[in-house]
Amino acid sequence: LHATYVLCLVLLAVVAQAAPKVGQPAPDFTSVDSHGTTRSLQDYQGKIVVLEWTNHQCPFVGKHYETGNMQALQKVATEGGVTWLSVISSAPGKQGHVSGTEANALTASRKASPTAVLLDADGVVGRLYEARTTPHMYIIDASGTLVYMGGIDDKASTQYADVKTAKNYVRVALDELRRDQVVSTPVTRPYGCSVKY
Repeated sequence: LHATYVLCLVLLAVVAQAAPKVGQPAPDFTSVDSHGTTRSLQDYQGKIVVLEWTNHQCPFVGKHYETGNMQALQKVATEGGVTWLSVISSAPGKQGHVSGTEANALTASRKASPTAVLLDADGVVGRLYEARTTPHMYIIDASGTLVYMGGIDDKASTQYADVKTAKNYVRVALDELRRDQVVSTPVTRPYGCSVKY
């Protein structure tokens, strides 16, 4: 009986940490940003939130920043009242790991405009969302429901020219949310470098 009880508790714990699912409440988290401020998903109730997994040393991320694609998307989104959280889940000693000061310098040098950059060096937020690649994109609507997860667009390459002809899933989804429409493509395959947990 005792073994069965323990097994039930373990299964309950696993269910509690279930994979993020579109149409379900987005997993809540608390993390510290590059300025040392504690940020929680609950802080943004009533707002659309974009989560962008990033690693400045990944060539797939480089494509979107070197062409200005990611910054343009961030700017349009944040000017429209969207909260944009860039998440760095690279562990200490791994590719893409940065300090808060380094993250702020990157934001400035790339003219990026996220609401905040979350430093997830222990990978807690990344694992909670099962973030697999950089970039890996998630959109949470104003009710706290996960409405999109996947790639930034449909061109899984490092070719800069592909940005112009790609279907940008994030842009489309944000436009649909602004018009009170259902996100037409809620799940896509993420592409990029593996998250360096």
